[in-house]
Amino acid sequence: MTRTRTGAAVVLSAGVVTALSWLAFGQHPAKPSATPPEQKRIGSGETPAATGTPEGAAEIPFVSPRAHAVETPSAPNAWGGPRTGKEATLSDRVVKYDIDATLDPKAHTIDAQEKLTWRNRSDRPVKTIYLHLYLNAFEGPGSTFLTEHREGGFEFRSDVGTKDGQWGHIELKKVEQAGATVPWKFVHPDGGPETDHTVVRFDLPTAVAPGGNTTVDIAFHDQLPRVIARTGWFGSFHMIGQWFPKVGVLELAGERGATAPRWNVHEFHLHSEFYADWGEYDVRMTVPKSFQVASAGEEEGAPVVKGDLVTHHFVQGDVHDFAWMAADNFAPPLEGAYEGPGSPPVKVKVFYPPEYKVDAERSLQATIDSIRFFSTTLGPYPYRTSTCIVPPYNAGEAGGMEYQTIFTGDGFLDAAPDTIGAAAVDFVVIHEFGHGYFYGLLASNEFEEPFLDEGMNEYWDMRMMRARNQDVHLTSSTLKRIGFDPTLSGFGYERATGALNVHPADPIGENSWDHMSSESYGQVYSRTATVMHDLEERIGKDATERGFRNYYAKWHFRHPSAADLMDALAEGSGERATVEEVFHQNVFGVQTVDNRVQSLTSDEELPQPGTTYKDGKWTEETKEQVDKRISDKRAEWKKAHPDAKHGEGPFPYRTVVTVRRDGARWPETLVVKFEDDSTETIKWDGERLWQRFTFHKPVKAKWAELDPERRYYLDANKVNDGHAREPDSSAARRWTSDLSSAVEVLYSLVGTL
Repeated sequence: MTRTRTGAAVVLSAGVVTALSWLAFGQHPAKPSATPPEQKRIGSGETPAATGTPEGAAEIPFVSPRAHAVETPSAPNAWGGPRTGKEATLSDRVVKYDIDATLDPKAHTIDAQEKLTWRNRSDRPVKTIYLHLYLNAFEGPGSTFLTEHREGGFEFRSDVGTKDGQWGHIELKKVEQAGATVPWKFVHPDGGPETDHTVVRFDLPTAVAPGGNTTVDIAFHDQLPRVIARTGWFGSFHMIGQWFPKVGVLELAGERGATAPRWNVHEFHLHSEFYADWGEYDVRMTVPKSFQVASAGEEEGAPVVKGDLVTHHFVQGDVHDFAWMAADNFAPPLEGAYEGPGSPPVKVKVFYPPEYKVDAERSLQATIDSIRFFSTTLGPYPYRTSTCIVPPYNAGEAGGMEYQTIFTGDGFLDAAPDTIGAAAVDFVVIHEFGHGYFYGLLASNEFEEPFLDEGMNEYWDMRMMRARNQDVHLTSSTLKRIGFDPTLSGFGYERATGALNVHPADPIGENSWDHMSSESYGQVYSRTATVMHDLEERIGKDATERGFRNYYAKWHFRHPSAADLMDALAEGSGERATVEEVFHQNVFGVQTVDNRVQSLTSDEELPQPGTTYKDGKWTEETKEQVDKRISDKRAEWKKAHPDAKHGEGPFPYRTVVTVRRDGARWPETLVVKFEDDSTETIKWDGERLWQRFTFHKPVKAKWAELDPERRYYLDANKVNDGHAREPDSSAARRWTSDLSSAVEVLYSLVGTL
């Protein structure tokens, strides 16, 4: 998912997208409206709500509600071990969803029948399973999602308010196992409000044996909300995501830090996304025949028309999510294709409303380019389809969201070349497609370790932007006509818009709901990308790519943790010490990087009065004698060197440069330049909090600077990286990204108007 507003001064990713969208004359958020009273939940077999851990000592417990980045690598055989490509299926499939759904676009409802087949991977019988009912996050103010929004002061994306009649929910109509009614009740694994209904417990009449399967038949009814947080409707446009009862993940010992079986099934938090088992989806969706349907997966056969309705049939194996879209006012989709080593032929489609034709054309090319870049730098794209949807104007809440084989881009009314709108269109597509790797193929837990998806994806996206030689033009067509066209590199933008926090409140490995603020959560994107950029600068491009290809090879079609990423990067790059140091500083800890040149002096090394011992006796040279000797030598030297430059003379200069760090150890290069234009280069390892370097040269020093090649972006204050012997304005020019901070704030302020 791309992040938009997370505080007035942080606009990142498709925060290239919020301030940028407003600058590109896109959409403005509406003000929130009053919330309706709590809705009463009904359903077959409902019993009173439960909170806390599962009931009974023998039951499988929930994961901790405070779970965050895992520091212990998973066992080698976790999730069935690495996938070699020789197995019968790409993933170790745990679930199968067979769903028949009918959309009523006027009432914005879906009525559906679901057959959920689930395999018990554990070594013990399982009689209780837990499912997500994500749509209930939007039923009213009592949900965990909206409680965090209201009481925590958290913001989400554009913060478009929900008006009367625009709420959403999911209602269980029937739950059965082999014809027997399944009792169910709402539970609260994270200790959220009792009025949250996003997790439900099914008490199965028949336990599922170790290694066995069971099928649960579920009839459910969706009331879709006015588009909010990735899903919902606007007019006849319906983006249908997280719309079906979805089983949680039963983790086993050795998987993501687990020491015994546990249920990983968190409530739907405001900043959290998703985590699910690998499986197979077989979905039939019935809509009015005037509607286009875009869906995850491949369409099976021709649509079946019956009266005014048409049924589409889509299937996809080896994924862990499924979403679709229906609309009756879109233009015919654009189509393209990709073929590359290790991948099947990929059909690429872009669905779009007519007002965003230019955006759709850019989106098509950006999707094909993304498949090529990610396939060649990480690993092959294994699916046969990739579908992009450009939401209509005023449905921006559906934009910038990822599902496997399908994602949403975003539309901007000004997407002319070399404008912020064009950059935003491209970036959102690259970012959302990239999720197909870091959230999709690498299937990390977005609840507990969001940086593994959002942050690593953001980093790889910026690498792609860099490989395309694509800078961000912070302007619009109108502003360009008056000559306003500042640019930033992608990583420069990341630094300016999120990584400059001198005192970050949370490690980037924190879970998605325990951050101090929405701005702090935004560091999951920008700070992660900046940390990884700087790690790459330390260990090199080739070592970095070896590490990430190793990560993909070992962990695609599994569920890696932070420790698994760290271990794969360390192993693949051959730079274990550096990789582990950076992870402990930034992922598992909170440490600022701020190196600086503390002082610079350059003084002549003149003779000094005093006594000396020579040939068995002491001889004194007085101050008057020393001054005369200095004066005579200066006159003699000046006569012999009439064209000498300022600062040159008969006596050498002693230059002392003191460097200091005010945060984590971060090795950097120190360069000292002298009056004769010679330089001295020192590698400072940063082991000590400060270090002093001394040079003896015939001339004075001009200046000293850390990181003169501008390689590192994580340093909180680049201006103090340099120190001139005499005051000048060079520090203001030394790091243009700090100027970009002011530009970014300007754009953020525009976005708040």
